[in-house]
Amino acid sequence: MTEPTYPDAPPPQYPGTPPQYPTVPPQHPTVPPQPPQGAPQYPGAAAPPQYPAATPQYPATAVPPQYPTAAPPQYPAATPQYPTPTPPPQQPPRIPAQGFAPPPAPPRPPVLDPTLDIDLHTGRIHLAARQRGADATAIGQLVLQLPHFLCSLLVIGIISMFLAEPFNYLLIGAWIASGALVFHRPTEKLLARYLFRMRPALHSELTRLEPIWHQVTAKAGVNPDTYDLWIEDHKAINATAAAGHIVGVTRYALETLPDAQLAAVLAHELGHHRGGHAWATLLGYWYSMPARIAWAAFRIAAVIAFQIASVFSLLGALVVGLVSVVLVVAVALSFPPLLLVLVTPYLLAAVGRRSELRADVQAAELGFADAMIEVFHGFLRDEEQAMAIAARENGGRAVRPGLGQRLLSTHPDTHTRIRRLEDWRAAAAAAAR
Repeated sequence: MTEPTYPDAPPPQYPGTPPQYPTVPPQHPTVPPQPPQGAPQYPGAAAPPQYPAATPQYPATAVPPQYPTAAPPQYPAATPQYPTPTPPPQQPPRIPAQGFAPPPAPPRPPVLDPTLDIDLHTGRIHLAARQRGADATAIGQLVLQLPHFLCSLLVIGIISMFLAEPFNYLLIGAWIASGALVFHRPTEKLLARYLFRMRPALHSELTRLEPIWHQVTAKAGVNPDTYDLWIEDHKAINATAAAGHIVGVTRYALETLPDAQLAAVLAHELGHHRGGHAWATLLGYWYSMPARIAWAAFRIAAVIAFQIASVFSLLGALVVGLVSVVLVVAVALSFPPLLLVLVTPYLLAAVGRRSELRADVQAAELGFADAMIEVFHGFLRDEEQAMAIAARENGGRAVRPGLGQRLLSTHPDTHTRIRRLEDWRAAAAAAAR
């Protein structure tokens, strides 16, 4: 690629003589100019503007606007009443050595039956010297649970035979010491939740429950914080004294019972705790659990073996059944306490009925005899309705519990409980004369 050719232009020519500048500086005048003398003269023909001397007149017909002459609004003479602010909740006072004062009771719900009511406002509570103990029924339950304890000890001993020393002895000692967990409050809460199917009370439920509980414990001279209030979601009027520090009540009873009747039910459960019935029952159940589990496992194995043998021949099923019976008799004869297990359920049920009557009397001694009788009359109405429904389903024939069912019942019949309370009330009235 070739480069472009540009034309040859001649270079520009500049003049040969440089320009001449003046060598003498310019001369300025030495006298400053003088301003003209006198004021400046304006043309005489131009006169200053003339403004009118008078104020302009507006038309006389103009009328100022008229504003309404309505009377001012009338305000009420009385000072408006504003709602009194609710004071902040007061902290409960500190508990002195000789007693304590309960926190202020919240607003009470409407009472279903005005004739059965209690005063929820208590003063200072004086604690009793004896908070709880173990009466004859609690000791009787522990004695009657001894065969179950020995059977459980036999089961634990058989299991420990498969362990080397000293682990076999550690297993037996740990099981015997595990009964103390019944009085361990975190363990009690686990048992209440998963064994007794209860839950802690909500704040809205405690609003109704705590003032009544404080009234009951104040009459008994018991510290209410010793026990935990739990709720059972069951549509029936019932309450439970569990372990060593659990007092449970059904949500149906909490929502339907008047204050006095609910207090009577709670006083009944407090009577179980004060008599030692609750912890004695749970302790016996705890130590009988290995024997119960072993017996259930043996029954399941025997039933499975019988069903398998019956598939092949009837003779095989009979042999399995006979072997099972011989095995049970042989173990019972070699370990005589097992024979007592056959009768202890009936004895424990009888002691349980006795403990219920004792708890009723303790509630009556706290002043809730009339309320307890009303609660039992409600039980009678419910039982009559249940019997009527069962009779209709059974073709009109009345359905009543049999002798064996009555002997194994841990609660006396309702008529017996009412009659016992009426006798106590009559005796108390006669002693007061």
